[in-house]
Amino acid sequence: MEKTFKVSKLIADAGICSRRKAELLIKEGRVKINNKVLTSVPERATINTLIKVDNKKIILKKKLRLWKYNKPIGKLTTNYDPKGRETIFDQLPKNLPRVITVGRLDFNSEGLLLLTNSGNLARYLELPKNSFIREYKVKIKGKINIKKLENLKNGINIKGIKYKSIKVNILKKNKDSALIKMKLIEGKNREIRKIISYFGWEVKKLERIGYGPIQLGELKKNEVKELKVNKYFKKNL
Repeated sequence: MEKTFKVSKLIADAGICSRRKAELLIKEGRVKINNKVLTSVPERATINTLIKVDNKKIILKKKLRLWKYNKPIGKLTTNYDPKGRETIFDQLPKNLPRVITVGRLDFNSEGLLLLTNSGNLARYLELPKNSFIREYKVKIKGKINIKKLENLKNGINIKGIKYKSIKVNILKKNKDSALIKMKLIEGKNREIRKIISYFGWEVKKLERIGYGPIQLGELKKNEVKELKVNKYFKKNL
């Protein structure tokens, strides 16, 4: 008997969108199985089932692909913005297949963003339990207290939200500013900005320079480079 999966997972694995978005597409009646509109989110199917999204057949058996992208400031990490603001997808090469992002970088952040055609790979890289370190270079304005930064290795609780251990290296420090490197594994929403603000300082620049074994390197702004998945990740995905 063929193994079955939730249809939302199959759609995500095909690189169409995230699982959450796929569930929304199902609820909106935009997904078909064997040419019949799907009405149940928990519905399961095999990789050989005919699945269509907006009447377009999705390809379930495909080569796993991964890219790194140097995101500039002033671009949203989303497929669509109701306010009409520019997104990273407006900048990506036209010959790139449909991809999803591994996590996000906020509007005013820049640097390394991973792209993939597999929702399964994206989820694997995002889950904190898999311990992929996110590395950032952060420029801070304010009277910097080194002890507070060093204590982040023990984690911190801010307004009821627990942030796990963060390793901080001081690269440069002046009277009212500092350039630091921060390593964390969670990547909660605006985590670094919230912590720096909690200390009474201001983030002047936030750039992601590493994600797991992948480094930003010399990649230029808006440049995309395909990577060999097996070179970085040996797990059967």
